[in-house]
Amino acid sequence: MMANSDNNRRKFMATTLQSVGLTALGGLLWSGYTDEVKASPLVLRPPGAIKENDFLSACIKCGLCAEACQNRETNLDKETGLPKEGTLKMAKGGDHKLIGTPYFIPTEVPCYMCEDIPCVPVCPSGALDQLLVSDDKGELDINRASMGLAVVHKESCIAFWGIQCDACYRACPLLGDAITIEMHRNERTGKHTFMLPIVNDNACTGCGLCEQACVTEKPAIFVLPNEVSKGKAGDHYVKGWDKEDDKRVGNAKAIETTTERSSQSSSDYLNSGDLY
Repeated sequence: MMANSDNNRRKFMATTLQSVGLTALGGLLWSGYTDEVKASPLVLRPPGAIKENDFLSACIKCGLCAEACQNRETNLDKETGLPKEGTLKMAKGGDHKLIGTPYFIPTEVPCYMCEDIPCVPVCPSGALDQLLVSDDKGELDINRASMGLAVVHKESCIAFWGIQCDACYRACPLLGDAITIEMHRNERTGKHTFMLPIVNDNACTGCGLCEQACVTEKPAIFVLPNEVSKGKAGDHYVKGWDKEDDKRVGNAKAIETTTERSSQSSSDYLNSGDLY
């Protein structure tokens, strides 16, 4: 009887230790996974998404935004009347994104800039904020979206080679605003013009329609999240000609600098060769 009791005790202890070990291992694996997905900044979120760290905390992974995107009226197949693949995907294991959070890949399905933005109002947690995609009257305005910024890789963009191409420009829903075409003389041939696509940060919504439309084997224009694609000048640089820029620096104090002036005239200085 005593032997059976000892055996049961040993089995109980072994099972307990195994459970503790598996729990600890699971915790380590989950911790490593969450660190990995949070460390990956190359994720494009739906319109109205708040800052990424706040988004990951606020999103309850309900999938309502992806469902609304899938079932929008503009997403119906003209032949069958059935919904086509939606823009928004819900991350699953192996996607290297936090499981259950919405994202999109422009080369597969870009954001089609729905005027009623169906994915945003259905969000119950505030991870998608209607105020971020609303005008001054409080009405939804998809043109206020800032999902990312399109970036042109000049070395692979054939327009910079001198080949006439305006596919990204034509695909842009904000034609002439988010992407403009600049004309430059082709000095190599002397008789052709470069038609160069220029992305304007103040208008680009990051919808990715340009990326999908790009004709090169791998898109020469692609959308990156704002935190990755944009630089930051810093509060100590101010646009003196722009009164609105004063609001950005707030109460920051200006740093005064003095420069010793030379007795040379400007023309003498320019001709002296001492410019370095």
